[in-house]
Amino acid sequence: VAVDRGAELFHELRDSEVHSCSSCHGENGEGMDIKAIARYPVFNANLGGLVTLQERVNYCWEINLDRFPLTPGSSELIALETYVRHLAKGETVNVQTDGDMAPLLASGEALYNTRFGQLDMSCRHCHVQHQGQMLRGQRLSQGQANGFPEYRLGRGRITSLQQRLTECFVSFRAEPFEEGSAEFDLLELYIMSRANGLEIETPAVRF
Repeated sequence: VAVDRGAELFHELRDSEVHSCSSCHGENGEGMDIKAIARYPVFNANLGGLVTLQERVNYCWEINLDRFPLTPGSSELIALETYVRHLAKGETVNVQTDGDMAPLLASGEALYNTRFGQLDMSCRHCHVQHQGQMLRGQRLSQGQANGFPEYRLGRGRITSLQQRLTECFVSFRAEPFEEGSAEFDLLELYIMSRANGLEIETPAVRF
């Protein structure tokens, strides 16, 4: 459903517009570079540094289509992100880890290993130290992100990676960062880099 909704938005003309996303990127997104999609998040000096795929989609929406930007984490923006990443399904995740990205990656890893909340937990506790064990009736995963945005059976909806981070923070009783914040962008970078070498599965289905 999210892919279909994203496709609708990809082709949508609003009011007196004569251009849509498909005007630049092809009727079925064939103008998209799937290898470039697989590299997100990326470092883009012209856009101010670290850019997630959702932020890049929103930039095009605002600048190239001259529309009001979509709210980070909104259903429309997640649907568009899902559609675009789905175009690269089967492509290997290939996030840059050297050059300008290296210090950002280190910052993301530091956040990944930082304890938060009343339960004093970090991402690492579940997805590295205790992955494969059971918690609340679920087997802890390695926390790979190659399927995001993904459909979560427990929530009954498509979920972006940063929405999932928000859920994790709430689960260990911590105040989550805002979606689209520098902190969540850095976490997304590090988590996506851990998926390097895996195939994109968007939209995956997970509990």
